[in-house]
Amino acid sequence: MTDPFDRTAAPGQAPEPATVLPSETSPGRQPEHAGEWERELAWDQAADRDGDRHDDRDQARDQAREQAVDQALAALDLDTKARLLSGQDMWTLPAVPEIGLKSLVMSDGPIGVRGRHWSAADPSVALPSPTALAATWDPELARRAGHLLAQEARRKGVHVLLAPTVNLHRSPLGGRHFECYSEDPLLTGAIGAGYVRGVQEGGVGTTVKHFVGNDAETDRFTVDNRIAARPLHELYLAPFEHIVRHARPWGIMTAYNQVNGSTMTEHRHLVRDVLRGAWGFDGCNVSDWTAARHTVRALRGGLDVAMPGPRTVYGAPLAEAVRAGAVTEAEVDDAVRRVLRLAARTGCLEGAPPAVAPDEAPGGIDGPALARDLACRAFVLLRNEPTHEAATRPAHDAPDAAAQQPTYGTPGDATAPPVYAPPTAAPARPSGGSARPGILPLDPTALRKVAVIGAAARDARVLGGGSATVFPDRIVSPLEGLRAALPADVEVTFTLGADPRTRIPQARDGFTLRARYLAEDGRLLAETPQFDGMVHAVGSFPEGVTPHHLHAVELTGTFTPQNTGSHIFAVSGTGALRLTVGGTVVFDEYCAPAGSDPFDSLLHPVERRLSVPLGGHEPTEVNLRYVPRSTGIGENTAALKFTLGHREPQRDPDAELDEAVRVAAAADVAIVVVATTEEVESEGFDRTDLRLPGRQDELVTRVAAANPRTVVVVNAGSPVELPWRERVPAVLLTWFPGQEAGAALADVLLGAREPGGRLPTTWPARLEDAPVSGVTPTEGRLEYAEGVFIGYRAWHRGPAPAPAYVFGHGLGYTDWEYESLDTTPDSVRVRLRNAGQRTGREVVQIYLAPKDPAAPKDPADVERPPRWLAGFAAVEAGPGESAEVEIPLPARAFEIWSSASEGSGANGDEAQGSGRTGHWHRVRGDYLVEAAHSLTDRRLTAEVTAI
Repeated sequence: MTDPFDRTAAPGQAPEPATVLPSETSPGRQPEHAGEWERELAWDQAADRDGDRHDDRDQARDQAREQAVDQALAALDLDTKARLLSGQDMWTLPAVPEIGLKSLVMSDGPIGVRGRHWSAADPSVALPSPTALAATWDPELARRAGHLLAQEARRKGVHVLLAPTVNLHRSPLGGRHFECYSEDPLLTGAIGAGYVRGVQEGGVGTTVKHFVGNDAETDRFTVDNRIAARPLHELYLAPFEHIVRHARPWGIMTAYNQVNGSTMTEHRHLVRDVLRGAWGFDGCNVSDWTAARHTVRALRGGLDVAMPGPRTVYGAPLAEAVRAGAVTEAEVDDAVRRVLRLAARTGCLEGAPPAVAPDEAPGGIDGPALARDLACRAFVLLRNEPTHEAATRPAHDAPDAAAQQPTYGTPGDATAPPVYAPPTAAPARPSGGSARPGILPLDPTALRKVAVIGAAARDARVLGGGSATVFPDRIVSPLEGLRAALPADVEVTFTLGADPRTRIPQARDGFTLRARYLAEDGRLLAETPQFDGMVHAVGSFPEGVTPHHLHAVELTGTFTPQNTGSHIFAVSGTGALRLTVGGTVVFDEYCAPAGSDPFDSLLHPVERRLSVPLGGHEPTEVNLRYVPRSTGIGENTAALKFTLGHREPQRDPDAELDEAVRVAAAADVAIVVVATTEEVESEGFDRTDLRLPGRQDELVTRVAAANPRTVVVVNAGSPVELPWRERVPAVLLTWFPGQEAGAALADVLLGAREPGGRLPTTWPARLEDAPVSGVTPTEGRLEYAEGVFIGYRAWHRGPAPAPAYVFGHGLGYTDWEYESLDTTPDSVRVRLRNAGQRTGREVVQIYLAPKDPAAPKDPADVERPPRWLAGFAAVEAGPGESAEVEIPLPARAFEIWSSASEGSGANGDEAQGSGRTGHWHRVRGDYLVEAAHSLTDRRLTAEVTAI
């Protein structure tokens, strides 16, 4: 029989945060961007001064808000209730003026706020990638990022940010890992909680995603991830639990995938019993886009909102289900109440006090400055060795040239040239107290020629692909950043070396373009200027354009080539494409999608290339006409994307490499920027290997042979193989560094800032060494057979090839001596001293290790990792100064999940999640408490007994 409702076609006590305790000789934290920190500190101090008054006021607000929600709910009829649970379009829920309910607007994140219009016409601040944020190991910095994003959301009229992503780095092949934080659940949960607190302190909601098990992209819509109870609770649910208990998010997003036989939008046990029951989540559960499949099962499974609209499993089908007796109106009321609560918290329900009054929200935050600060703190210095002729500054020399902090125009001005701004404070000395100072930081006064090599040095990859994409109003490339920061008498030479991109870049330099939206009869519906050759719209079209009336879009304008020769043009899009250059039709074909994933077809359409001979400096008319296969995703959800790409005539690839070697050999230092591409790291697919694309490995090897003073900058969101890493003196990981990429890179390379990051995930030397590499389902299932042994838990389980760089690794420009470690069953206190000659930052990592792993653990006689992260905190101190930090030891660090059965069932209650009757079990015994610089660089050890 056909199912008429199938549309398939209480929080615990938060632990105390780590506390930095300045010693008599330590001034405590010395932020470089003092003004920004002072604003944040003033906001925090104001909140603290209000103290109990704020608590009382918050309680009164909560009560008033719930009363307003109840009154609004009582005024709604069944059809309106059902309609409120379904998106009215791509990004919004419907308004109900009769009860004072505004339309609630959602927007993708997590590194910027896109807003309702996914196009370059509505620019956004672009922060570094989530892996970069996690590399700071700084929840308070994540909170500051959240404040900025809330400010951006308010500016764009957005009420709910669809972020953060807190799935784990189970395998390094996960294509979307740049959007996640870490392989470790505690680090992921702590950074995610800081992010959520920051956004919601700005009066904007969050939806923590993707609940749960969306740890890979292959077959993500249908895969059944088979996860036993123990890893499910100890690893994959743990970040969500931490955030729910400690940050009280206003929303959760349930994932596409199944877990143990039930799709997550219908997973009654994990949503109702665990998320809402055990954890006390009182927020709204929103589906991932198009993830809701069945009316009755979704409602009974705990799904509140089905997105996007207007046609979903809710709305009219839900009202029909109530009238047919398949579900009760009381069940609908529960979901509507949570939607109204979200609206009330975000100020969208009249008569209900918002969770944060507009005048209480943090504001006045300088987005570019924060993006730059975050990037510097996220960069991980993987390697820093001396060379025979290293261009390093002497320890006693102040960085006069680097002290001039370059800025780049003014916010919102994409055309302003680089200008210099005087420093606000004396910069720290760039050299540490190590007996073997490395090549970094570079001394700009000792440089005369600098070679900057690599496609990503000129065309920076600052963010990942897919729904995390935003359009900043400016991007500072590494080449621009270095040229702006170095003295005027330093010659900076750029050469391509090796281009890793498998797609032709979007048409930009030399092009003047506009997009014309046309009806079927040729009538002009709208015309907009274009920043480049990509026409992109999701959620809405320009004013005057609707999916129903739109027939074609023409990208038209002129192109003035810089060189004579064979120019490569590329067209991409799902539909009919016709390219005319200089009056001649050079391409006219229908382009079909490569697969069945509608988002992948939209975001990554097939590219077609053609060669067109053109004369240099001669303006040429270009026109790309696009008749889309569809003007939306689903019914009436506006969406289209097509692109005109262009590449100037280039040297033969061998000649490009030869030129890079020649330029490097003549320079004082060679800076090589290597990168992944959108075809390697993006939403919608997983990686097939960890190699850098193209001939970049060959490029680094040859440049390093030509110049021993080679610094390699790795512009990637997740691990890549670095087979040449021992042949170069320095390797700096910048992740996807956000819009201020080049400015931050110059700060760090020239010593104005210290690279502050530590690895949030283990970095394999080779893919075949990784403990978990399987991301492809077999017959629809993906077995998490490794149990709790992912990431460092697996790498250090037994004899195995060592990774290239361990979890928590990261070098700075100074040295630290750990002086004392004091423990109690609830916390540890670490005293350490900056033994170098410049101000620096250290991340104190606390690991817990069973003293006798082989001892009986009745009744939990199961294998545990050799050690695991139990806490962390960052400290800063000047040269010779000491600092103390107190770090809680959470009870959960001594616990494992125990259940009657560790298997995963195929259906029924078992299919609703392993360990339904399980519980947390405290494993008593003696433990080593290790204060460490990284997982394997353990400095001090003490003992603690769990009873």
